[in-house]
Amino acid sequence: MESKTAYYKTPIGTAKIIGDENGIQSIVVIDDAIETSTSVPECLQVCVAQLQEYFEGTRDHFDLTVNPKGTPFQIKVWKSLLKIGYGETKSYLAQSKILGDVKAIRAIAAANGKNPIWIIIPCHRVIGSDGSLTGYAGGVWRKKWLLDHENPVKQQSLF
Repeated sequence: MESKTAYYKTPIGTAKIIGDENGIQSIVVIDDAIETSTSVPECLQVCVAQLQEYFEGTRDHFDLTVNPKGTPFQIKVWKSLLKIGYGETKSYLAQSKILGDVKAIRAIAAANGKNPIWIIIPCHRVIGSDGSLTGYAGGVWRKKWLLDHENPVKQQSLF
């Protein structure tokens, strides 16, 4: 089965989406100014629509079949990321405890960094134990943007 590709312009760069009838294999955000695909392959249309809703602020979870390519360990780590809800964060240490091995924290962080399906598999929701926005393959500014998007600061009323 041949993978299909679509490009979708987002506020943080152009999302390059790759997948087929078995699910989404990859979403990476690139800096290149590539226009949004005018013809989106059928197997990617729901993904593009859900990403658009996410960026518009009307979607807080994704209902897509994902099919990332990775080692069994990486896939286990990526599945754990899917349990971090919209607007929530977890530390790398907390994630390693959830996975049952605090000694594997570096390996888990490395697997997060190899996550091929940005935003949908929310590696941006994993932060340092001290609350710092450590490491993000797409740049820390994108991680901050995504976290701010999911957790907008509400203006306090004075009265």
